[in-house]
Amino acid sequence: MRKGVMRPGHVQLRVLDMEEALGHYRDLLGLIEVERDSAGRVYLKGWTEVDKFSVVLRETDTPGMDFMAFKVLDDQVLEQLQGELVAYGCQVEVIPAGELNGCGRRVRFEAPTGHVFELFADKEQTGKWGLDAVNPEAWPRDLTGMKATRFDHCLLYGDDIDGTLTLFRDVLGFELAEQVVGEEEEKLALFMTVSTKAHDVAFIKHPEKNKFHHASFLLETWEDVLRAADLISMHDVSLDIGPTRHGLTHGKTIYFFDPSGNRSEVFCGGDYHYPDHPTVTWTGDKLGKAIFYHDRQLNERFLTALT
Repeated sequence: MRKGVMRPGHVQLRVLDMEEALGHYRDLLGLIEVERDSAGRVYLKGWTEVDKFSVVLRETDTPGMDFMAFKVLDDQVLEQLQGELVAYGCQVEVIPAGELNGCGRRVRFEAPTGHVFELFADKEQTGKWGLDAVNPEAWPRDLTGMKATRFDHCLLYGDDIDGTLTLFRDVLGFELAEQVVGEEEEKLALFMTVSTKAHDVAFIKHPEKNKFHHASFLLETWEDVLRAADLISMHDVSLDIGPTRHGLTHGKTIYFFDPSGNRSEVFCGGDYHYPDHPTVTWTGDKLGKAIFYHDRQLNERFLTALT
């Protein structure tokens, strides 16, 4: 049952060198640099996003993800979900409004996989980049790189995905759109949505807690994904795999790495999910085809290169 969580709001990533990272996220992916704060963090967004920012970069000595946040409908929903998280047994921390520029108070909690998540209701809305709110043109004229339209989802690796499924489904109102199951119905991967998208966050079972696999950004067409592949080669960016298609979600995709070792994905297309749709299941013996539909086998780096 939907609980008033609307969509992914932002992700904060750790990078080793800020200017190198901006060459990746701003110049190559084509995200818009919005501003920098007194802590040295850099705020970015895709050009179609209405909220002020969706990606925050923080320079430090270890790469990875600090947290991923979801936007909820309003303050009443935020209060209710905060109470339900506490009742469920989560350790909850309230981050005051303004700690991230332009963002209201955030409710922070840790999932059983060890990943940190946040909920928030308010963020300054600056509109789609370069487009008027009345009679907008088709697209901004000054886009660069891959012209990423929005931050779409994260894939995360951790141990207790069963506990995380219960938390996201029963407390936060997410639905299990797709899954991979092993022998005796053991859950190996979860693709969870709170919208009509194929997934808003995904988890893969892994012995270590709190591992980051990738942040994903939406492009408009398969031609855009192929152009992204050209840009990856033109700039000698470290490629993981692609262009190819997923079996899971059926999105068309390519994976590559930022200079700190964090993996990025750009993709287009994919399935949709409504609340009356049954969960799609892939079996563990078809995992290669589920992840990489054309190759039908897993790239070892895809399973082991984590931050």
